[in-house]
Amino acid sequence: MTKLDILSDPICPWCYIGKIRLEKALAEVPDHPFTIEWHPFQLNPDMPRDGMDRRAYLEAKFGGKENAVKTYAEIDAHAREEGIELDFAAIQRTPNTLDAHRLIHWAGIENKQGAVVDALFAAYFREGRDIGDSEVLCDIADSVGLDAAVTARLLQTDEDVEMIQRRDAHSREMGVTSVPTFIVANQHAVPGAQPTDLWIRVISELKEQQAAE
Repeated sequence: MTKLDILSDPICPWCYIGKIRLEKALAEVPDHPFTIEWHPFQLNPDMPRDGMDRRAYLEAKFGGKENAVKTYAEIDAHAREEGIELDFAAIQRTPNTLDAHRLIHWAGIENKQGAVVDALFAAYFREGRDIGDSEVLCDIADSVGLDAAVTARLLQTDEDVEMIQRRDAHSREMGVTSVPTFIVANQHAVPGAQPTDLWIRVISELKEQQAAE
């Protein structure tokens, strides 16, 4: 098997699009060699713990409403091409994603990372839910078969906070500046929401290499 490490943030729309494109390739080549693990990377590591108003965040980030609208119209068009219905208007707050990354880490212990990542993307981009809110995260945990009560207790503590921050910092030290970033076999970094065809070619090449070995 080949390790595929994915650095991502659940409030990154390109990460959502990139995940869908990758999954289409995996569905087309079901005997793919990938073992997938998701890793934390916060787009906004300095975000207040309770997040901030979505409109204020976007206008500050993109230098005004006009640029924000233009940028997200382009993102929405790419999402629709992949069959993803995003509801940006429903998003009221931009959250701090530290706790969401903790949940993704805990889900990995139970082999449920993919399901949690899916649920986080759907909750934020399709339902406009605040995925920085503990109750929302507990609902998501419950929806994928994790123990919501245990999740709630953990979220009330600082369990794994430093570890998540340390992993995030390590990625930046290694040169990662944006997400999604895919790392194939601990060697090759593939940045951005790559098209499905590229992933099919990568899978084909990996399978040929493994067959030759």
